[in-house]
Amino acid sequence: MKLSIVMPVLNEADGIEEALGALAPLRARGVEVVVADGGSTDATVALARPLADIVIAAPRGRGTQMNAGAAASGGDVLLFLHADTRLPPQADALIRDGVARSGCPSGPFWGRFEVRIAGAHPLFPVIAAAMNLRSRLTGIATGDQAIFMSRAAFGPGFPDIALMEDIAMTKRLKRTGRPLCITAPAVTAGRRWEKHGVMRTILLMWWLRLAYFLGANPTWLARSYGYVPRQS
Repeated sequence: MKLSIVMPVLNEADGIEEALGALAPLRARGVEVVVADGGSTDATVALARPLADIVIAAPRGRGTQMNAGAAASGGDVLLFLHADTRLPPQADALIRDGVARSGCPSGPFWGRFEVRIAGAHPLFPVIAAAMNLRSRLTGIATGDQAIFMSRAAFGPGFPDIALMEDIAMTKRLKRTGRPLCITAPAVTAGRRWEKHGVMRTILLMWWLRLAYFLGANPTWLARSYGYVPRQS
């Protein structure tokens, strides 16, 4: 079972070497690393090339970039990793063992990791616990949880929407079955919460998800989040 890690990036020069360097032990064990750049204007691409197996350019947008990375990859299992998230050291073995225990290695499957938030804020463990509990109860996962899936489950890929592409994807994946839950945590940076304020960010994310589930346009939600979608 060959694992490909797809990392969508945009102007990540400050952290891309650390992000890809953390994947070096996995690459040494045969895991493929694909970087899908959405039009960076800094040195992201040049810094990524020596540290990844494949670096491609794609239209900006996480869903579009992840689809392009998946198309360029050669793995039977695809894992989509944010640049500010770190996998547990034995992520490849954890996925392989989880799939074997599930009894569905030859069929479509998907899963995600538990999440831990890096940082000193006392609310970070509470936020992570709430994210993990919500995911267990709903079967929905977010990009911070390092979502993975078989190529058969990937199907048509992520929807080309400006925000909530991970929510939309996992809602579709639920139809193939419940996710495999890897309890060893992926560690995501707490910089988003620290930069904008922890409580403000929590309330904003709750509001955005509620609005999405009630049918709000993802492009409008993306602008509310502070992200300017690409022009069609």
